[in-house]
Amino acid sequence: MNNKVASALLLTSVVAVTACQQQMDYNYPQTKKQVVEDEYFGTKVEDPYRWLEDDKSEETANWVSAENEATQAFLSKIPFKKGIQERLTELWNYEKITAPRKHGDWLYFYKNDGLQNQYVLYRKKAGVAMEEVFLDPNTFSEDGTTSLSSIQFTHDGKLAAYATSTGGSDWRDIYVIDTETKKIVEEPVKNAKFTNIAWKKSEGFYYSKYDQPKDGSQLSGMTQHHKLMFHQLGTAQDKDQLIFGGEKTPRRYVGAYVTDDEKYLVISAAVNTSGNELYIQDLSQKKAAIVTLVDNFDNNHNIIYSDAENFWIKTNYNAPNGRVVITPVTSPERSNWKDLIPETENVMSVTTCGKRIFTEYMKDAISQVYQYDLQGKKEREIKLPGVGTASGFYGKDEDKTLFYSFTSYTMPSTTFEYTIESGESKEYIRPNVKFNPNDYTSEQVFYTSKDGTKVPMIITYKKGLEKNGQNPTILYGYGGFNISLQPRFSIANVVWLENGGVYAVPNLRGGGEYGEKWHTAGTKMNKQNVFDDFIAAAEYLKKEGYTSTEKLALRGGSNGGLLVGATMTQRPDLAAVAFPAVGVLDMLRYNKFTAGAGWAYDYGTAEDSKEMFEYLKGYSPYHNVKQGVAYPSTLITTADHDDRVVPAHSFKFAAELQAKDAGKNPVLIRIATNAGHGAGKPTSMIIEEFADIFGFAWYNMDVTPALDHKIDAKTM
Repeated sequence: MNNKVASALLLTSVVAVTACQQQMDYNYPQTKKQVVEDEYFGTKVEDPYRWLEDDKSEETANWVSAENEATQAFLSKIPFKKGIQERLTELWNYEKITAPRKHGDWLYFYKNDGLQNQYVLYRKKAGVAMEEVFLDPNTFSEDGTTSLSSIQFTHDGKLAAYATSTGGSDWRDIYVIDTETKKIVEEPVKNAKFTNIAWKKSEGFYYSKYDQPKDGSQLSGMTQHHKLMFHQLGTAQDKDQLIFGGEKTPRRYVGAYVTDDEKYLVISAAVNTSGNELYIQDLSQKKAAIVTLVDNFDNNHNIIYSDAENFWIKTNYNAPNGRVVITPVTSPERSNWKDLIPETENVMSVTTCGKRIFTEYMKDAISQVYQYDLQGKKEREIKLPGVGTASGFYGKDEDKTLFYSFTSYTMPSTTFEYTIESGESKEYIRPNVKFNPNDYTSEQVFYTSKDGTKVPMIITYKKGLEKNGQNPTILYGYGGFNISLQPRFSIANVVWLENGGVYAVPNLRGGGEYGEKWHTAGTKMNKQNVFDDFIAAAEYLKKEGYTSTEKLALRGGSNGGLLVGATMTQRPDLAAVAFPAVGVLDMLRYNKFTAGAGWAYDYGTAEDSKEMFEYLKGYSPYHNVKQGVAYPSTLITTADHDDRVVPAHSFKFAAELQAKDAGKNPVLIRIATNAGHGAGKPTSMIIEEFADIFGFAWYNMDVTPALDHKIDAKTM
């Protein structure tokens, strides 16, 4: 920012207020104002904190530093924060192991010995107990903030390509490693983003990238034209071949994978986060043409399996909940698709292994898994160990067994080995967590939203809970992008639950729990349904005696950060505490940064029409902070390397809240440094963040946690 602009900025006054429960003093930093106006369909809209969008400016850096200083000054004085962090550390310190995958002669799996910042990739021979480290991301950087984001092996397992992320950014560097020697074989491929890695035998691999933004920051500049590239091993990256995308066929998202028989390249192309074109290329033929299977973005499709005669495709075309179709490889166009596994009333996801098809259905967000043969004949329902979420069920044609994971809000993720022919499951890895699930319960309820829609919610708490309205409660939601919130264990939540807390997760419209109809019921001009569902969930919890306004916290991240921001500005009286995390909070400009324009399927944009502009402005959290209103105690969380939802959203929302809030509650922002949207965050940072969140919640609910719990019963 230049000096002329800086000198034109108006200074807001320093605000000194006190916390409502224990009279803790805190000060907001000075925040400059510059009135910038945009005009939409004849309506002028002020944006007084536009300057905070410049993540390269010294002024923004100084503001971030001042806000963090004020926030940490407040959080450090919470008397039980250190105890929370110690308890979190104690619980977190157990060995965590993922389900293994077979590549070549080795079983590969991730393990964290307890408090390591990043999971380590190990391997061992099948049937052999001795294991060895294959890749240790903790050695990638001194502070543990460079993570291993993905890895793909050649079919024979002799080579692997792995992608790393620095500071939580979505930008990736891709390295190729010889699996026998564990040596990197060439210089890394740079600037990959939103990418799969797909090997073409051992010749090279396909990956996706954007050109670096020419204007502005790498972390906030728009990325519009995705490119599918092929990198030939042994050649420089500037020799990589453009396969699809770029300026000639502009698509915002382009991804690729190679079928298990290594014969076909499958290309998926999209302009939004929902709906994709589908293409194939026969890799057995030199310079084979790319063949179109689907030429529009109206539905979602992917090839799940292929052989010499047919493609098996999972699609929601004419089937909002999903179905599996089969089509000849010689004429794969959509007109030739035939149902193999028809649509049901529950949402379907599909995997393959051992020449079988595995379908996972969500029944009110709970997993049910079935096994089919390649002709679509149902062989069995797989008996799961409880009510929760199953994942895995994938592998190669030659595999006789597979590994899957099962988890719930009260069951730590446990790995099972499954024999495909017999259908027998046996426990493979059970984590040794200092937590007794028998002391806790999860119940699913259905409540009524504003328009009469029934919405499911799972509520988890310690057995013996009294419904007296005095239980500290976190209401967590998302409600967007066809993403489903299924039950999953969180070791952090144990600290909340063991101190008498309630954890409630509603399955809001906009998510994918009931298929595309449920999704679209929470998009564009229906987005208010999502906020209404969340508000109704809060009112249900209070009406039924789980909690009260004074003991309720709202929490959500990314699109869920928008959810919390919109809810707290529409209903500032709903809860005592709000945690909007890495949120989309400026709905008029979200599409101006990174790949944000791709979210238009869910949100629409302010440029679409006057009606869409007015609707977005009507709920945009940044534009609906009102002067003289008392807002909940608020801790906004974001990170300086978040290039998914740029931190400017959170910066501007915090500044506006601090300037206009008329209450005595703290309104603070916590800005993690050298971190991103969430993926790859080091364990130490995660523990610190949860300690701040739980501490802030309890403090502002006037609750003092015991933090001296001992596990008397048998642990997991």
